[in-house]
Amino acid sequence: MAENIVVTLAYELTVDGKVVDSSEDGEPIIFLQGAGQVIPGLEKALVGMKSGESKKIVVSAAEGYGEKDEDAVVEVPREEFPSDFPLAVGLEITVQTNEESDDDDTDFDEDEDFEDEDDMMEAVITDFNDETVTLDFNHPLAGKELTFNITVVDLRYASEEEIEHGHVHGDDFDFYFDDEDFEDDDDESSDNHHH
Repeated sequence: MAENIVVTLAYELTVDGKVVDSSEDGEPIIFLQGAGQVIPGLEKALVGMKSGESKKIVVSAAEGYGEKDEDAVVEVPREEFPSDFPLAVGLEITVQTNEESDDDDTDFDEDEDFEDEDDMMEAVITDFNDETVTLDFNHPLAGKELTFNITVVDLRYASEEEIEHGHVHGDDFDFYFDDEDFEDDDDESSDNHHH
């Protein structure tokens, strides 16, 4: 499988012997191969796979969500949180930061959508007391070896617009092309079926 291919992938992710994520919980993921939309280890494993093919892969932390970064664990003053904020160890929160401002200008919300996604960061509360709250900004799977059972559900060539924008387009994710979709491309029709 080369770059600029749109991949529809069913998967099951196991960490430490436990299933932590699966496309069974929703729809298969659809992404542009080579655009960095999935972890590097998964992209590498897909090279050479064909539609309908399945395999099991093990991805190291370095090729997955990275090693755990101790510098990403920070303490912030308890007063930064609203007095009625439901603090709890293990709670995932969204932190809005403004790089141009001081650290004092930081907002904490549980599930609020912000207009500027560039200023959003996810964190987990790992500890708190009356004076400070400890936040871990590492990805929850950082430092973990990842085991994937994957099945390539479908492959298709990306459009020029998708390649230019670096992501998949389509309101209803209707990516399943029939042979007639390639009929205007007689010279390359044979190539278009080689995934």
